[in-house]
Order: sequence, then structure tokens, then C-alpha cells
Amino acid sequence: MKDEAPHNGPLETPQAADATAQTAPPPAAPRPLWPHLVAVPGGVAVAVLAALALPIPLAVILAMFMASLTAWSAAALFARIRASETERCSLDAQLVQSQKLAAIGEMSAGIAHEINNPMAIIAQESDWMTHLMSQPEVSPENLAELKDSLAEIVRQVDRCKTITHNLLNFSRKMEPILQEEHLERIMEDMVLLVEKEARLKGVTILRDYDAELPAIRTDVPLLRQVILNLLINAFQAIPGAGTITVSTRPTGPSQVAIAVADTGAGISPENMSKIFNPFFTTKPPGVGTGLGLSMCHGIVDRLGGTITAESAPGQGATFTVTLPR
Repeated sequence: MKDEAPHNGPLETPQAADATAQTAPPPAAPRPLWPHLVAVPGGVAVAVLAALALPIPLAVILAMFMASLTAWSAAALFARIRASETERCSLDAQLVQSQKLAAIGEMSAGIAHEINNPMAIIAQESDWMTHLMSQPEVSPENLAELKDSLAEIVRQVDRCKTITHNLLNFSRKMEPILQEEHLERIMEDMVLLVEKEARLKGVTILRDYDAELPAIRTDVPLLRQVILNLLINAFQAIPGAGTITVSTRPTGPSQVAIAVADTGAGISPENMSKIFNPFFTTKPPGVGTGLGLSMCHGIVDRLGGTITAESAPGQGATFTVTLPR
């Protein structure tokens, strides 16, 4: 249980909270743009016409004043653009993080099974060790079994550690950092997260990794997000038993490709042009947000790559991500 921080001062009542909320200043309204878009250009036009009729000294003074006013307007517009871009990047980062948590939530059943299995084995081995240790004398055979049980517990603990490590690496909020990593390892980390639930549904995940591919330089957490979203989409597109094939391959001297193919219902021709649009989804309410593929498109674009889809109704779909090395 976490220790509660000591409370200094009187407790705030609901009435006091309402009063504080009422007296709090409202957020400042954004400054209007019309001075920069209408007043300043109009003033410059008037100043040019006026300079034709004014003496040269006055015309020079007027030109210097209007130049200063124009420079101030340009600086103000640039500051607003920079603030807007900063806010957009912050919202993008928050959206990526929320999509990570949503993806983990969708696969929570498989993750729970993946962790429960080693925990059940650990409990079983612990009970057996307790039984052996309760014997009056520990025979050489019992000692060997104790060592085997202890080794099995260590293996299962390492298995749980690997699962939680992959989850933490995927879910934690990280700044975009380019680093070298092998595609096979990135793909396998995400495949292991969904494979357990896929098996429960009768879906088999086939691996077709090119072992000759060198490490690529990319943002690993963001690429994990793309792969997991594609795997979840493929998994949900298969109504019953089926197959998901994940593969990697070179596509040129400086590019590599990731493909996730499923044997699901496929994508109808009228929806192919809309699948990367934000909030577009063919899933029933409560199953998908319609942001997964849109986020994938945005992330891949940030990584300097492209993402494409190929499908025919009733013949599954294949999503291919091409990235620079």
C-alpha cells in the first residue's frame, strides 16, 4: 500500500472548490488574426500610395515604420505557427501513447494466458519441492528432482520477465530515438504478444523472416506500435480459424519491407481508399476506434517509409510497410 502524503492545512470543501473554480480566470481567448492578415497588408498598400504624394523625408520615415510593423507582424505569425506545431506534436504523441494502451487492452486476454501459464508451472513445481523437502531424509533421487524443479522455476521466471519486458518496452512513453535493431527481433517481440490469444481462437501465425537482413536504423518503439496494430487488425479480420503470415525481405539496396498477411474476409474495393482515414472502421461499435491504420500511416511516414494494402473480398489482406535501412 502506498503511503499517503501528509495533508497540511484545512480540507477543501465542495463549496470552497466551487468558489475557487468560479473565481479562477477563464482561459485567454486566442488573439485575432485580422490585424496580420488585413490591417497590416492594407496599411502597407495605403503607405505605398501615400509615399507617392509625400516629400522624400516623410516617405522614408513612413517606409521605415511600415517595414517595422511588417516585421513585427511576421514575427508574431511565426510564433503562432511554432506554438501550433508544438501543440500538434504534443497531441500526436498523446494519441500514439493512447493507441499503445488500447492495443494492449485488446490483447489483454492473450497476455493474461501467456503470464498465467508460467505462474501455474511455478506453483506446481513449488508444491512438489515442498513435498520433497518434507521427507525425513532427502535421497539422491529427490535431490535431483529438487534441482530439476528449481531449474524449471528459473526458466518460467525468465519467461515472465521476457513477457513483461516486452510489454514495458512497448507501452512506455519514449522520445523518438533512432537506433539500430534487427527487424526479426522487433517483429518477434510483437508476435509473441498476440500469439497466445491467436492460438485460442484457432489462428496460426507463420513466420517468414529473412535472416540475411542487416540491422536497420529506426525508432524501435514506434515501429513496434505499427507491427502490433497490423497484427491486431489481421487477427480481428479472421472470423474463425485461419493464418497470419509475417515476413521481412529486402526491397532494394537501401530499403526493407515488412508484410502482415491474413486469410480473413478481405477489404471491399469501395473501402480500400478509406482504410487509412482517421476514425474509419468497418468493425462493430466497441471493437475498434478507427485510428489504428491511420496511426500506422502517420508513424510510417515519420519514419521515412510507406505503407500499402492489397486485398480482394474473401481472399484476405496484406499490409506492407517499406522502410529505409
